[in-house]
Amino acid sequence: MSSNIGINILSENNTILSKFMSEIRDEKIQLDRMRFRRNMERVGEIMAYEISKTFEYQTKEITTPLGIANLNLFDEQIVIASILRAGLPLQQGMTNFFDDADYAFVSAYRKYSKDGSFSIKVEYLNCPPLENKTLIICDPMLATGSSMVLSYRALLEKGIPKHTHFATVIASREGLAYVRKNVCAKDYTLWAAAVDNELTVKSFIIPGLGDAGDLAFGNKEH
Repeated sequence: MSSNIGINILSENNTILSKFMSEIRDEKIQLDRMRFRRNMERVGEIMAYEISKTFEYQTKEITTPLGIANLNLFDEQIVIASILRAGLPLQQGMTNFFDDADYAFVSAYRKYSKDGSFSIKVEYLNCPPLENKTLIICDPMLATGSSMVLSYRALLEKGIPKHTHFATVIASREGLAYVRKNVCAKDYTLWAAAVDNELTVKSFIIPGLGDAGDLAFGNKEH
């Protein structure tokens, strides 16, 4: 079986995406929590549109009040997974377009030690069967890549997808490299709205946007 692995960085083209990304990153506009969530949704909608271009299509006859229209439609069975909690607005944007998709949820978070180091913990999984389906995993910030990889491995308990799309708003180059090194699937695609070059010593993306979960839903208890 031949490999089908690719990476798509949407900000490499000049589109309306740049407006939404500028507002997501802007520290003043971020204070409007509802606008931040909606802009995350918009990025998800744009990404869903781009992902839809990769599907297989078949021509189907649609009966209108005045005749027959031939339209190309995809028949993919889609499952959209969110890494809680930050991934929820991005997932919602995806399902605004893929409105008959199934949902999946994974709880993956950083568990910090007293010395400031952390490990990724996956403690919750809710997912329909994945065998031969198209899986989209939503995580807005791909910093080290560990959360995405561990969540993907947990989801595989529900079957092997036909193809997996890893969707993120901002990725670090280190995170992208980690995913490519540690995902063993032959068929997957990486999607990022933007890629930043650096991580802080605490593994936050620079310039990034801050904590996407806190900005969308409020500060969590530390």
